[in-house]
Amino acid sequence: LITVVDVFIVYLVEYFNIFFFTDPKCADKPVFTPPRLVVKYGDPTSATCSVLHISDVFGLDNSVGDFTINRTTILWTVEKITEWDTSAICYYINAAKDLCCTSLPVTVHKPPDSVSISFRNHSGPLLEGHQYTLQCEVHNVAPVENLTVTFYRGQTALGQLQSNNTEKKPVTEIFTLSINTRKEDDGVQYWCEAKLKLGPEGPQPPIVVTSEKFSATVNSTPAPETTPSTSSTPTPSFSMCFILLLFSLV
Repeated sequence: LITVVDVFIVYLVEYFNIFFFTDPKCADKPVFTPPRLVVKYGDPTSATCSVLHISDVFGLDNSVGDFTINRTTILWTVEKITEWDTSAICYYINAAKDLCCTSLPVTVHKPPDSVSISFRNHSGPLLEGHQYTLQCEVHNVAPVENLTVTFYRGQTALGQLQSNNTEKKPVTEIFTLSINTRKEDDGVQYWCEAKLKLGPEGPQPPIVVTSEKFSATVNSTPAPETTPSTSSTPTPSFSMCFILLLFSLV
């Protein structure tokens, strides 16, 4: 039979998500299948929660979607994922009156709208031996913390960067990389690649969006100007003038 305490515990789980009531030693925790969901925003999804024993208190705390219970199994279904921070917690009370819970990780993703590359605060030809900053702008992507950006010069990878932004909703982020120019890079194309890595449960191969490529002109650094030396007739010294004066008197 369901007691008042059981009802109170369920209330805490469903409305406050209070996990410290869960017995960490609970041997038979609920099991989600699959154990993790990766869903594109706007797509449908589903998961199953199973327990080993029938319980009077058995349910699902879900932020979206519906669920149905069939003895020891709960089927959670969502027709269309429209929340970026989605979760589901399966729970039941075992024979020892322990509250056993399992949380289902849900990652909602969206590929970038576009990716662009340029030099920061610079336009026109580059000078050999100088340092410039490339910037790769990734527009409207989620979750950005799963994004890896790689800069390329021709087919050579120059560097790889990741975001430390934990925002779950789509954001636009700019990644920068400093480079030194060489004369042999004249005419070489620069571009960047944004890759959304969502693990084995995500799209395979991972989602990749690349920028357009642009060619850079690298000019040689001008040699320093030198002033040509000029020869001139030395100015007669006082002693030379004195000797000439003596000869004129003889």
